Amino acid sequence: MDVYAKLKQIGPNVVLAICDVELLGKTLCEGKITFKVKDEFYNGGKINVDEAISMIKNATIINLVGQCCVEKAIQNGHVHSDAIITIEGIPHTQIIKL
Repeated sequence: MDVYAKLKQIGPNVVLAICDVELLGKTLCEGKITFKVKDEFYNGGKINVDEAISMIKNATIINLVGQCCVEKAIQNGHVHSDAIITIEGIPHTQIIKL
């Protein structure tokens, strides 16, 4: 399965943003949360989810949104299932490496 992924150097941090393809450009709302899956943040190109998840090892801040990419990150031991929130039923997580 493909996802959108974007890797960007911001100061000392390497930010990786990954979203499932069907979510790009969508706005998710639940309660007080409004989450925009912005093209300029997530769209660095469409790649295979396994390739995107392998990029986590080189990033310091990671944003993941979508069932496919979040599940793959859990399967690969990058994030614990307790660290997932859902917005409109869509899983989202962040990883920050200190």
